[in-house]
Parts: sequence; C-alpha cells; structure tokens
Amino acid sequence: MQTTMMNVPLSLNHLLDRAGMLFRNNEVVSRLPDKSLRRHSYGEFHRRTRALGSALQRLGLRKGDRVATLCWNHHAHLECYFGIPAAGGVMHTLNLRLAPDEIGWIANDAGDRFLIIDDVLLPLYEKFKHLHKFDKVIVFPFSGAPVAPAFTDYEALLAGADPDGFQYVPHDEDDPVSMCYTSGTTGKPKGVVYSHRSTVLHSLVAGLADFAAVRSTDVVLPVTPMFHANSWGMPYISVMMGAKLVFPGPHLHPDDLLDLMTAEPPTLSLGVPTIWLSLIQTYDASLKPGSPHAGRWKLPRGMRSFVGGAAVPESLIRAFDAHGIWIQQGWGMTETSPIATVSYQRAELRDMSADEKYRRAALAGSPVPLVDLRARRRRYQPALGRPQRGRDSGARPLHHRRLLRGRLAVRQVHARRLAAHGRRGQRG
Repeated sequence: MQTTMMNVPLSLNHLLDRAGMLFRNNEVVSRLPDKSLRRHSYGEFHRRTRALGSALQRLGLRKGDRVATLCWNHHAHLECYFGIPAAGGVMHTLNLRLAPDEIGWIANDAGDRFLIIDDVLLPLYEKFKHLHKFDKVIVFPFSGAPVAPAFTDYEALLAGADPDGFQYVPHDEDDPVSMCYTSGTTGKPKGVVYSHRSTVLHSLVAGLADFAAVRSTDVVLPVTPMFHANSWGMPYISVMMGAKLVFPGPHLHPDDLLDLMTAEPPTLSLGVPTIWLSLIQTYDASLKPGSPHAGRWKLPRGMRSFVGGAAVPESLIRAFDAHGIWIQQGWGMTETSPIATVSYQRAELRDMSADEKYRRAALAGSPVPLVDLRARRRRYQPALGRPQRGRDSGARPLHHRRLLRGRLAVRQVHARRLAAHGRRGQRG
C-alpha cells in the first residue's frame, strides 16, 4: 500500500512566506550601536529578505556557495538567515569572539565566497582579510555611517534588487542552509552543516509547549549570539510562529539589557548563565536604598528564560524566581542543531517540594522528541588510558533525526567513527 500523503520537502522558504502572509504586522526591533531602536514589520522583513536573495543571485551566487556573516544580533542578520538559503546559498555565521587568525582560518576552510559584515566590525575584518579573499564584501551600515567605496553597501544592494520577481531556488529538504564551526573538538574547529529538514524539525520540536513554548503573542529577546549555534534556533522558531523579536545588537552589558527589557518587555529571553548572573546582581543592587539606579528598571514578571551554554546553578534559578521569572535549562551541541535536552516539570513530578523543584531545574533535563540519548559510564585510568574504577569519561552517545553524519573537511574520518559510535548509542 502507498501513502496518500503529499511528499513536499521541508523548507525554510515556507516559514518565510508564512511570516510575511500571516504575521505581516508583527514587529522586529533592533537596537543600533547608538542604542536607538529600529522597527520593522514582518511584512517588511519578508520583502527585504526576498530582495537579499535577488541581490545575491545578481552577484553570481551559485547553489551551495557559502555566504559568511560577521554580525551582531539585528534585523539584517535575520534577513541573512532566510535570504541566503532562499537564493540557494549556505549561510556561514563567523564567531566574532574568536581571534582574527581563527576567523580567517575558518572562512578559508569553509570556502566562503561572500561576506556580509556590520560596519562596526570592519576593524576586525582588517585583521584577518589576508588569510582569506572573499569575492565580495557586503557591508551593513549598522551605525548609519556611509559605506566606503571599496565595499558593497548592503542597503543599496537591497534597494536595487527585485523582491517581486525573485524565485526561490529549487531544493531538496536535505540541501544545506547554514553552517557553524565548533571549537568543542580536538585540533582545528570543525564545520557542521544544517539542512532545511534538520532546521525545520528542530524549530518544530524546540518550540513545543514543554520547551521554548513560543507563541505569536510572545516578545522574544535572544541575547544568545546569532553567530553561536544559530542562536539556539530561536530566529527560525520566532519567524515560524510570528513572535515579536527584540534584538539587543552589541549592547550586552547588564545595564543595557535591563534598559531594553524595561522599554520592550520580553515574555521569553535567551542567554547564558554568566550574563544572567551579572544581570540579576545589577538589578538586585538597584533595589537597595540609596542606589543611583533606583526605579530605573523593571523586570518583566512572568517572563520565561531559556538558559544554556553552561551549567545553570540552582542559586541563579532561585534568584530569578524571587522576581517571578522562571529559568529553564537546556543542553545541546552545535552538532545537535543544537537543543537535545530540556529541564521541564513532567507530570509525575507535579507535586514535588520547592527544594526538589529547584534541584531538578538545575539538571540538564530530558531528551526532546526525536532525540535518543543514553548516558554511559566508561572509566579510564588517565595516565595509561585504561579503565579505572571511579573515573568517568563523560561519554554520552546520541542518536536522533537532526544529528550530523560527519563534520565538514574531515567528514570521511569522523563519519566512520560517529557511525560506529551512533550504532552503539542507539536505542531500539
């Protein structure tokens, strides 16, 4: 018997069109270098993203070409998330936190053809440009300053494009859409390449009610960098659901984030424990008598906060809960798209004590759907590399529908190892 269901490839283009049609009046807010706010609607985002795809094709972008981004979190970077794959390219987010030599090596290893970069980051580009020559450097005038003639102006490029006549490049759901390099490996960083299929599946799963629980009425503040594991997939999830996005730009100091939260109160925020710790300490200090910041900030009570990238201490969860904000911890890797486990309150734990609730919230949680995970204890004697009682290697076999088969550039060696490791780690 044959299925009667349509065989339609999963595609980011569908999420883009959905946002432009159903949520065209919902907002995308970006904080600029001068700390002012720029507002776009999803309707404008849809049109500008299609214009970017059209412009890249006019520049000669071919299917599978890599387009690097070196940008902070803002609306133009969001346009790259969808516009580059819409034109058949592969978005490659470069990590601006790395040393210039590392960035140059990664861009060269990936074979990036074009670079889209914030004008405020051009001094960083000057430090690694000798390591890799891009066919075209496209500068987003983030600061509002004129773009030097040596570069291509991002806004002028979009203004001269044809969003109405743009046609999406045909693709299979397994075709690549983006790539990130992970330094969590031996030797040089390795490239991980995501597909339409893996990205859409990750968005559907991570946005479920027990996890990020994103709704079209949400206001999402992604402090997690868009150059780090695609901001944990939140740009894709937010566009899929039509949630309002508030991007912090380069302003990640606690005072700046608290100002932004007060001006544009989020219902969901994403960040790492170190930033959240400094934020809550700054806020609590402002509540003390005599503080110069008394009355300046208001934390949005009821906000959910998705935190990862490092273990979340129980004390941090308690500190935010005292202000009516619940921290939810997730764990994953660049190789897992990245969310693999989330700590959430399961039905059988509904009646737990407050202390037990906090204790469990500080754990890595349970595997999300489509992920099979088995914790396996292997013991090694460090000096000899042989098993030893009481020593844990930390091996965690994973198998799921969004896990990479191998890493770019070293694919053949790692694919064989990972395949063997995956077979051992599969659950029936």
